[in-house]
Amino acid sequence: MPTFSVVIAAYQAADTIAEAVESALAQSLPPLEIIVCDDGSTDGTASALEPYLDRIVLIRKPRGGAASARNAALARTRGEFFAVLDADDAYLPERLDALAELAVARPDLDILYTDAFLEVGQQVVAQFVEGCPFAFRDQRAAILERCFCIAPAYRRATLTQAGGFDESLRTGSDWECLIRLLRGGASAGLVDEPLYRYRFHGRSLTSDRTGTLRDRVMILEHAGQRDGLSVSERTSLARSLARQRAYLMLTEAEAALRSRSRDARARSLAVAREPGIPIRSRAAALVAALAPHTAAKVLERREARSGRSRLSRTVPPA
Repeated sequence: MPTFSVVIAAYQAADTIAEAVESALAQSLPPLEIIVCDDGSTDGTASALEPYLDRIVLIRKPRGGAASARNAALARTRGEFFAVLDADDAYLPERLDALAELAVARPDLDILYTDAFLEVGQQVVAQFVEGCPFAFRDQRAAILERCFCIAPAYRRATLTQAGGFDESLRTGSDWECLIRLLRGGASAGLVDEPLYRYRFHGRSLTSDRTGTLRDRVMILEHAGQRDGLSVSERTSLARSLARQRAYLMLTEAEAALRSRSRDARARSLAVAREPGIPIRSRAAALVAALAPHTAAKVLERREARSGRSRLSRTVPPA
């Protein structure tokens, strides 16, 4: 059976880190090790980890971001697979067992993952694969269009050889890493059972929608500068880049409206003219351009009720 190093990058995770560690300890196939990298937390994360210090490896380092924390852990891991667990998420008890069975059945795979429950406020709202289907064919092209792996387990030797995670990225380093690995010849496999709990909340890095979309655009632009892209890869990249740029434009227009910025009207008009944005959002943007202050108040009221604005409600994940 393959061995797994469960790696948790933690920052200001005092409220959630215990559940994440407990879920790793409760695996039906025990991990070889659990490595927690405290990335410069200043809250009670260290205190929350104290009951587990005899069962985990704890690394402490100055704040550098999730990619930096994962790279620090990668240098210490001993398992055959580097299994990602975010500090505010959790494994279901059978997850490593299911990944091990897949690894045994398919020794050619370098990237393993399971489906995941997507949760908001402790309520399951969807499953990951429903909105981001697994790519059975041409994974090199598909990964440019969508990040179809969530919290994967990477073959450690493959990940190390590829140089780990890009520390220049605040968000999206997992997607960028998968693009490099799959374009480098790696293959990914899915266990089609939801054995991971992925939580959305206001503190998540991905809650900064504008920053997340900017990072996505940067990742895709960088991928387009590399040599050796096939026709299908370039087609997928162009489609993906156009979509992410359009939604970045949309999100920046919303931010301008909320802050009553002087360029709110111009940004809203630009959104209304952008063919890559859904027609309902373009219509809302046109109304916002005509009455930006009124639109800002409407956005605030709607977001207070539902947490989502009219303009961006159709923005998809990567």
